[in-house]
Amino acid sequence: MTEVAEELETGGAKQTFKELFSGAAGGVAQVLIDIVKVRLQTTTRYNGAIDGATQILKHEGPLAFYKGSLTPLVGIGACVSVQFGGFHYARRQFEARNTLRGKPADLSYTQLYLSGAFAGLANSYLSGPIEHVRIRLQTQPHGTGRLYNGPIDCIRKLRRQGGGIGGLYRGQVVTLAREAMAYGTWFLTFEYLMRLHTRRTSTPRSSIPAPLIALYGGIAGEVLWLSSYPFDVVKSKMQSDGFGAGMR
Repeated sequence: MTEVAEELETGGAKQTFKELFSGAAGGVAQVLIDIVKVRLQTTTRYNGAIDGATQILKHEGPLAFYKGSLTPLVGIGACVSVQFGGFHYARRQFEARNTLRGKPADLSYTQLYLSGAFAGLANSYLSGPIEHVRIRLQTQPHGTGRLYNGPIDCIRKLRRQGGGIGGLYRGQVVTLAREAMAYGTWFLTFEYLMRLHTRRTSTPRSSIPAPLIALYGGIAGEVLWLSSYPFDVVKSKMQSDGFGAGMR
């Protein structure tokens, strides 16, 4: 088993519950900031993030920051499980391949990136429609002019307007590209930092303090967004446009 597996391996109902709970909590927390990001990506009404947050608070109230939070609450926990499940499936395939070739089982950096990219691709079939619904709820007009009465109504209308399930999966090609890039770079960066630490300190991986592991995960998260953000902008644009040639 590779070293990264020591930090990321899943197992048992207890671990699955932790992933579902933490993923859902993280999804809701992210929505508070994400609505500002999505508004900046899809409109020109705001002069930056601070102005966007201020105007949203002023004109729509504090609850506006929770728009679209139900879909992450329901779905992001499942996405976390799919991400790590996909990563470990790809990891095991590479380990078996390396062993058959008489090489060390530990994954190379290229194999780590490809394993993460596979996890992102697997995750995209959940995250695509979940994020589409969230973006629609975050960008719809406030008050009496709103288009959707919650996520269920949004799903129904997207399916009707988009000609079936394809309406929910608008922007899926760019979602695939974003997720592959994002999780490929996350797993690659995290593992690189962990290995670098063990080499520099000549200490076993298990002795790395939890705050440092969290720091390395945070740095990997920054790299994730820097590498995938252009795809995210295109995705938000596509998933907030109207349906029909004259609305795009």
